Amino acid sequence: MKTLMFFWLACALVLLASCTGKRSAIGGEANIDLPDLRERGELVVLTANSSTSYFNYRGEPMGFQYELAQQFARSLGLKMKLKVVNNTAEMVRCLLSGEGDLIAYNLDITPAWKDSLIYCGEEHITHQVIVQRRNRDRLDDVTQLIDRDVYVSPGKCYDRLVHLDEELGGGIRIHRVDADSVSAEDLITWVSEGKIDYTVATDEVARINRTYYHNLDIGLVISFDQRASWAVRKTSPLLAEAADKWHRENINSPEFKASARRYFELDKQPAHGSILSVKDGKISHFDGLFRKYAQEIGWDWRLLASLAYTESNFNPDVVSWAGAKGLMQLMPATARAMGVPQGKEQDPEESVKGGVKYIAQLQSLFRNVPDKEERVKFVLAAYNAGAGHITDAMALARKYGRNPYLWEHHVAHYILLKSNEEYYQDPVCKNGYFRGTETYNFVRGVIGRAEMYKKKIKR
Repeated sequence: MKTLMFFWLACALVLLASCTGKRSAIGGEANIDLPDLRERGELVVLTANSSTSYFNYRGEPMGFQYELAQQFARSLGLKMKLKVVNNTAEMVRCLLSGEGDLIAYNLDITPAWKDSLIYCGEEHITHQVIVQRRNRDRLDDVTQLIDRDVYVSPGKCYDRLVHLDEELGGGIRIHRVDADSVSAEDLITWVSEGKIDYTVATDEVARINRTYYHNLDIGLVISFDQRASWAVRKTSPLLAEAADKWHRENINSPEFKASARRYFELDKQPAHGSILSVKDGKISHFDGLFRKYAQEIGWDWRLLASLAYTESNFNPDVVSWAGAKGLMQLMPATARAMGVPQGKEQDPEESVKGGVKYIAQLQSLFRNVPDKEERVKFVLAAYNAGAGHITDAMALARKYGRNPYLWEHHVAHYILLKSNEEYYQDPVCKNGYFRGTETYNFVRGVIGRAEMYKKKIKR
């Protein structure tokens, strides 16, 4: 009888282990390695929302680390499942507990985590830089920061600037920007616009922002190098070995290079120029299409023309840094969903027809915005950002006592705050990090240009 009881107890323990994931005998740490993942057919990747790792853009997942993790999972013949967490401490906790298998994020290499993690993949060297404008007065030595005003958000960059000031014997006029409505990326924008002269950022964030603002100089390093890389558990040495091998063999591959170029080199704000002179009574070569299809959504055709100009500069052959194509710059998944035939994304009529169908869907989504003119702003914002980020901003407006059905100073206020960790990690937000400045300017630009068209071009 006792033998039978021990047998069933052993079976129960085996079953429990299989249900909760394999565990090592030490500390309850998950004991899952590459053979187990191959058997499962899935790699669970941990990352965080940011401009460099993962974000949702126009309804599609994007991010440098996200793309590399996808490429790595494919190389193993595994399906990738993404788990987005709020911070690095949560990433490590999820990894060790078996809730994830790989941290695809530039995780700082520190002694505190070396006992429980294997750092793997490409070792990335990060440092902090002064962000300034390119001009003849640019600083090229840290000693030149003395008697200069430097604006910086709380955190590592602020701490490093304070230490540098101590190393120099004082003299840097450090302005700590504690306002929760101002992010590090906002400060970079202020530098570009000339509102402030200097701020501090990590080199990775600075490099991405330089693709938006060409007048930035990010060459002055003010910190020691910090090593960072991907990571797995100590109990996953074969997975770590595979990640090392993949990075070593693929860092110069066309796919890897294309991802790096997409985020750190390609211009995010292509120049716009006049195609036709509106004084001649025409906005573009495609006015007939705008007139024809604008009727389907109840828009003035000149508003539709303004949207197309802002998206593509009336160039049907243009492809954006994110992969959007055609006059209306539809993302690939959106184009398919709107019925644009494969290979016809850059056909002017198919693009306009697909864009109008998408606008109709957005009008339906925001039908609860009672004022028609206000609704247009919500639709334009969602066209540019993806509907999820706009519904997030509406939820934030509602939570913090503003009107979720008014754009300016209400929902627009919170779309501008969605690059700030405090807001995009708010429980009411479902779509994470977003660079809202571009969308805010997009809405203003489209509407302003449409008004100019209406004054100069007859209906």
